[in-house]
Amino acid sequence: MSAILLDGKKVAATIREEVKAEVASWREQGVAPKLAVVLVGDDPASVVYARSKEKACGNVGIDFELFTMPASTPESEVLALIERLNGDPAVHGIMIELPLPKHIDKKKVLEAVAPIKDVDGVHPINRGYILSGGDGLFPATPQSCIELMLRSGIELKGKNAVIVGRGETVGKPLVFMLLNQNATVTVCHTRTADLAYHTRQADVLIAAVGKAKMITADMIKPGAIVVDAGINEIEGGICGDVDFEAAKEVAGYISPVPGGVGSLTTVLIQKNVLKAVRLQQGK
Repeated sequence: MSAILLDGKKVAATIREEVKAEVASWREQGVAPKLAVVLVGDDPASVVYARSKEKACGNVGIDFELFTMPASTPESEVLALIERLNGDPAVHGIMIELPLPKHIDKKKVLEAVAPIKDVDGVHPINRGYILSGGDGLFPATPQSCIELMLRSGIELKGKNAVIVGRGETVGKPLVFMLLNQNATVTVCHTRTADLAYHTRQADVLIAAVGKAKMITADMIKPGAIVVDAGINEIEGGICGDVDFEAAKEVAGYISPVPGGVGSLTTVLIQKNVLKAVRLQQGK
């Protein structure tokens, strides 16, 4: 019996329709939701990402503006631009494309974005809201993991959830997002003794390590829900952190790479833009 596929593209399409409807409703009220993206330098992958965001925003009716600055731009000028966007009532969401040039302090730049416009969910204040269960803007990838399960009809309450990976972008925020869903959470990392022992206890196993096919079939409890948040370049394409072909014969549910968690991130950033509009309108 092969596992049921957690289809990210299908879930993303549903959310996209919800976003479209909400954008239309804001526009009727005279508010045009807008995302501003700041790109410093010409890192080829970042340029591609920025352009794909522009196209995705166009598809749902969100206004988009890309601010490009040469790689040699002084940090003070980047901060001045962010300050201007923070103060612009027509801009609801701000994203900084990474990586930034070496001479620019990434932490300083990310923390300069107003928390209420930080659609990437990286500002310490938004991180704090995840911990306290408050109403902030949360990062898209861990949100994708949760949405993918909930919208596929999976109940997380009372389940043993094991996260492999404690990174700032996925692993750490996921801990609290899963706790908010009333799951029992274990976090494994490079210093964990006997990783396979822990993963085999998981009703829900989330891999977010960035190591190709690291989670093998013998590490999965039969019937478990396996969510793969990894993305690794291999010869001939990309793969996740889970050895998908073997794992799908053991798991009950499994998300593919590509076509799983990653399919939802852009539309969840758009959802964050709309949440930012609501926060800024005091709704």
